[in-house]
Parts: sequence; structure tokens; C-alpha cells
Amino acid sequence: MYDTYQKDTLYNMEQRTDMTVFSSKIQQLRDCIARVIVGQDKAVELVLTCILADGHVLIEGVPGVAKTLMARLMARLTDARFSRVQFTPDLMPSDVLGTTVLNMKTSEFDFHEGPVFADIVLVDEINRAPAKTQAALFEVMEERQVTVDGTTRRMGDVYTILATQNPVEQEGTYKLPEAQLDRFMMKVTMDYPTEEQEVEILERHSSNAAFVRLDDVSPVITLGELLQLRSMMDAVVVDRSLLQYIAGIVKQTRTSRAVFLGASPRAAVAMLQASKAYALLQGRDFVTPDDIKTVTPPILQHRLILTAEAEMEGYSALKVAQKLIDKVEVPK
Repeated sequence: MYDTYQKDTLYNMEQRTDMTVFSSKIQQLRDCIARVIVGQDKAVELVLTCILADGHVLIEGVPGVAKTLMARLMARLTDARFSRVQFTPDLMPSDVLGTTVLNMKTSEFDFHEGPVFADIVLVDEINRAPAKTQAALFEVMEERQVTVDGTTRRMGDVYTILATQNPVEQEGTYKLPEAQLDRFMMKVTMDYPTEEQEVEILERHSSNAAFVRLDDVSPVITLGELLQLRSMMDAVVVDRSLLQYIAGIVKQTRTSRAVFLGASPRAAVAMLQASKAYALLQGRDFVTPDDIKTVTPPILQHRLILTAEAEMEGYSALKVAQKLIDKVEVPK
């Protein structure tokens, strides 16, 4: 499939995008991440794809699989302003967005920015806050701006939210609204490491020489370079047959008997943008069907609401999404 699309790309060689400019930077990013985080290669690649595609990420996994570490590491490597919000049941929207405070010296109200004012924001255990606080993120996730007391404040061009949640513990947690879930480009699952990977983790911790601390990590790519890399996505070629392929997958989610609520047009746009970003990370300036098949399951799994019958039969949204993708004919 890769060779077919490489041969059949319908544009001149002079119009090809030079991918060598950032290929070394991308490889440096992967190498630095591997020095800190053992395994989780697929999750790392998907999170990098979302950041490049200007999308937010919901990272799900049991405690102790490096969800928070990954978010902090991404901010460190991209030289981005980083902030962290620990969501708790008593957290208020003003604790997240910020609030106006009376300045006794000037007798005027000053706005004190909340932790959402950064380049990369880690929302830890997002499902521990009630709906009122979760709704505080609606505007900033979609419009990249915050409106407080009638004044709108814009976020930076690299604004990204990385949220984590624990899928096991249910006590003291709140279900995320569907409208908020739809604002996350991907839901990335971080699983337990393999036995070999766990041995490597233990070896690194037993030997301080092999253990790389986050404070010892230096930025690899600047915010300007990241924005320049994002701008290169416009030059990534997507054949019309692949657009039809994306539309066909989305249509399947809306007509399947196993799905109560299918994917929205926002999901289709996310599939397009993520596949272009993933192609860039692989050093290509054109999208293949395999790119789409790779990024689509994490894009769809948190957007699909299954029917009661499908849930009773033991199907998960991820499994259903994979089956629906396989039903659509792959472009030749």
C-alpha cells in the first residue's frame, strides 16, 4: 500500500515538501522520550501526532503508567510554558480560569490568570471534578480563548490540553459530558508495560546513571519550529479517494446497529488532520490509507455511544470502531 501511493502521487517532484528540515528534530524527540519513558511507543506517537495536529488529548490508564510524566515531558521537550491543574470534587471554575481581584492600591480590579493560561496544560484526573468545573474548559478547548467578566483573552498558538483519567476507580468521579469528549482529538490508552520493559524500568531505577530525571531534559524543538512544522501540514497531499475513505468510515458509525450515537463532522476533520500529522512524523508529505487506519481508532473510541445490546454483548467502543473501519473498502 505504501509503495502504491508513493508511485501514484499526482504532483511534480519540484512541488514536494522538503522533509529533511525537521526529520532530525522528530528523531531527537523520539530518542529523548525513550530515555525517560520505557515502552508506550504507540501512545507516544499518538500524543506527538495530536500536538502536531493542534489537537487536545485525553490519556487514559491505571495509576503508575507514566501518564503525568508523559504530559510534563512533552512540554519540556517543546520549550513550552507548562501548567498543571489537579482536578478535585471541590474545584471551582475560577480556580481553573482565573478571577478578578480588587487592587487596593489602584482601586481597580485586576485579573489573576488561572492555570489554563499556558502553552501545554495538564489536567490531571479530569473526571474527578463536577460538570460545572469541566464546563469551564469548553470555550478554551474549542475557541482557544477565555471569557471572564465580559473580557475575552486569547491563548497562544501552541495551546494544547493533555488530560488524564483513571478508567478503574469510579468512586468520587464524574462522567465527562459528550460535548467535552468531542473536543478531544484522541483518547490515548496507556497500558501496562511488558515484562521486559518492566525489567528495564527497574534497572534504570536501580542505577542512577541510567535513570534520566525530567529536570535533566533539555528542549529539543522551539515553539517557532513547532508552528513551522504545523504549517507544513498544508503541503501534505491527500488524494480525494482518501477523503471518501474517511467519509465512508464516519458514515459507518452513523448507520451501524451497534452504535447509538455516531461520529460528528468534527471527528472526520480530526481524522484528516491527524493522518496528515502522522504522515509528517513518518517523514512523508502524502497520506496513505494505513495512516488513516492508525489514527482513526483513538479518534472514534471516545465519541461513539454504543447501544445497550452491544454493551450487553461485551463490545467496547474501540472494538466496534475497529470493526467499522474494516468494513470500509480501502482505496487502491
